[in-house]
Amino acid sequence: MCPNCRAFITATDRVCPYCGVQLGPRAIDLRSSQLAASLLPRANLTSIIVLIINATFFLIELIVSRQLSNTPFGVLNPSVAVYLGAEYPPAIHGGQWWRLITAGFLHGGFWHIAVISWSLFILVTQVEQSYGTSRLIVAYVLSTITGFGMAYFFGSVALGASAPAFGLFGIMLAMGLRHRSDPLAQAVRAHYGQWLILGLVLSFMPGVSLSAHVGGLVGGVLIGLGGLPGLPNTPRELFWKVLAGIAIAVMLYAFWQDYLSFRYLTSQMSNT
Repeated sequence: MCPNCRAFITATDRVCPYCGVQLGPRAIDLRSSQLAASLLPRANLTSIIVLIINATFFLIELIVSRQLSNTPFGVLNPSVAVYLGAEYPPAIHGGQWWRLITAGFLHGGFWHIAVISWSLFILVTQVEQSYGTSRLIVAYVLSTITGFGMAYFFGSVALGASAPAFGLFGIMLAMGLRHRSDPLAQAVRAHYGQWLILGLVLSFMPGVSLSAHVGGLVGGVLIGLGGLPGLPNTPRELFWKVLAGIAIAVMLYAFWQDYLSFRYLTSQMSNT
């Protein structure tokens, strides 16, 4: 039921089709993400796709590490991540800009990918419920770029989907900041604010890139400040669909450039 006009609407409506008011996540969705219920998040197709992509790249890391350095399967050679497209300042400075994207799909070990995958499993679903698929895609790609862009600016090597994960924190916090007097927005702000503080504290651990996390957060907030979705098929919503298409195209092109770079690198190594 719409909280404004009390008309009956569907659970997937982000805008009331009768009065046009923007709708945030339902109270039941917020409750399901709290305390014990957060241990059993509900999956959607997008979150599953994101996890499959990350798991595929991690499997590639394991295979390449086995082939190039003859390590036991399951053990990663740290240099392999750099070969495959981790954020590495000297390489980016040399023109390999695509590392600002591909770094977000590489991980440093089983524990690393397990923790981040669990976070994304929850966050992707909740962001898509609130903002729609188009804004989710744009936020994910942009926060990956801003996250590793900031890591590059500070000269640190970084990788992992924690940068876009912080971007998804940011887009949800932005909803709470835009509608400060709304009780629902206050609940969203309090919920994600707590997790953000915990994430930032953990960012000071050795080997964790604080700059990538902060950069990802900034990217997500920027998208969130654009507001919640409006009525379907309006020029504004079509604009976001175009942006999402561009984001996917840029991401795929980055993967292709990374593949060509890796092929060239391995051919050079085999000739020496």
